[in-house]
Amino acid sequence: MVIYQTHNIEIHVLTAEGQAVAQAGSHEYRVWEALGDEGLLMRDLQTALGEDAAKIGQGKAFRNKWIKKRSDGGFIRAVTADQITDQTKLDLVSIETTGSLPTDDAKGSGMADYRKRKLCEKRKYLYFSIEKGPKFSTVIERPETDLTVELLTSGRWKTATFKPYNFNAEGVPPNAGALHPLMKVREEFRNIFFEMGFTEMPTDKYIETSFWCFDSLFVPQQHPARESQDTFYLKDPVASTDFPAEYYEKVKTIHESGGHGSIGYRAPFQESETAKLVLRTHTTSVSANMLYQIAQECQKNQEDFKPSKLFSIDRVFRNEAVDATHLAEFHQVEGVVADKNITLGDLIGFMEVFFAKMGIHDIRVKPTYNPYTEPSMEIYSWHSGLKKWVEIGNSGLFRPEMLEPMGLPPDVRVLGWGLSLERPTMIKYGISNIRELLGHKVSLASVQKAAAVRF
Repeated sequence: MVIYQTHNIEIHVLTAEGQAVAQAGSHEYRVWEALGDEGLLMRDLQTALGEDAAKIGQGKAFRNKWIKKRSDGGFIRAVTADQITDQTKLDLVSIETTGSLPTDDAKGSGMADYRKRKLCEKRKYLYFSIEKGPKFSTVIERPETDLTVELLTSGRWKTATFKPYNFNAEGVPPNAGALHPLMKVREEFRNIFFEMGFTEMPTDKYIETSFWCFDSLFVPQQHPARESQDTFYLKDPVASTDFPAEYYEKVKTIHESGGHGSIGYRAPFQESETAKLVLRTHTTSVSANMLYQIAQECQKNQEDFKPSKLFSIDRVFRNEAVDATHLAEFHQVEGVVADKNITLGDLIGFMEVFFAKMGIHDIRVKPTYNPYTEPSMEIYSWHSGLKKWVEIGNSGLFRPEMLEPMGLPPDVRVLGWGLSLERPTMIKYGISNIRELLGHKVSLASVQKAAAVRF
């Protein structure tokens, strides 16, 4: 349509001092002019022209041999008016009108001297010249972007102008579904566990008996967590006895009278309490079931115990008040390692590797109490959005009161740790309110925009 050219030019413009010289003359000429026929003393010259102008002017006038000294220290003219030319003024007038100095030499030393004296400065300008191109038109024709049925049937495609294909242009984003951030982080966690040699446990039982959820974990039947304000109990059906009878008797004995170095809780153990059905409060009930199956398999086949590394990621339920960091329904990530002669140091080592793979290096641990682990540790990570340390997990060594009734050998120890799936996801995606991640307040647009996460 149009043709344009870019032009870069350099011109000189006068400074405020240069403009004054262009109007009134150079300092040296003004000194010569002020002396008159009689001459002046230096103090009178400074009074007439100013101290700076007098000093600069008399020095240059001496070099030009325009003035000379009198016997009393004053100055008088050395030449007549027709013998001098104020070249500085003429040059600055030329610069002011043309932006250049025609009388300058090839090296531009004259202009450089004026710049040094701060009488002018160099400026760069960019401008464009535009002219009509060979396809110039005052009418904008909209090219066709699609070959339509109408173009084909009318024959207009023969004369129509089509827009060229741009193979580098981005396509239209498809209006498709997207994985929820929790599912993305869940898959990352699974990959981390698989990298560390873990096997995934089946977690399809949201409803458990209190036996598997509490009693098998050596949680006393009088524990506050088993009250209705912390646990969801089923109304229909209310109870189930779907647990091994022999194992139940061993668990009952360890609760009531102790064993394996423990004195137990010295409290009645009620079958009606252990049979109550609940929405599982943690996936540790799954871990207990799997450890029991491993112990029974070893006894059945009369085999030596084989080390196991197991993990699970699934939903759990707590009867808790909903706030920015708590939900009644959330996801728990759990890992257990069963082997002989492993220690708390091994647990800490596993924790460091596991959380480092998640990209969480700024963590703290502190001792805590769990009914089914001893020693036990809580894990905290810094949340930059909430500006505080947030608990992200719990860990410990499973107690002998939990393991030996299952039938595991006395020298087998089990390390366990668990954390919520939601809080690491909040940290990774910069979410401050957990209700914006899971629940009816979640924005579908935010789910679509959420990037894939890599720990």
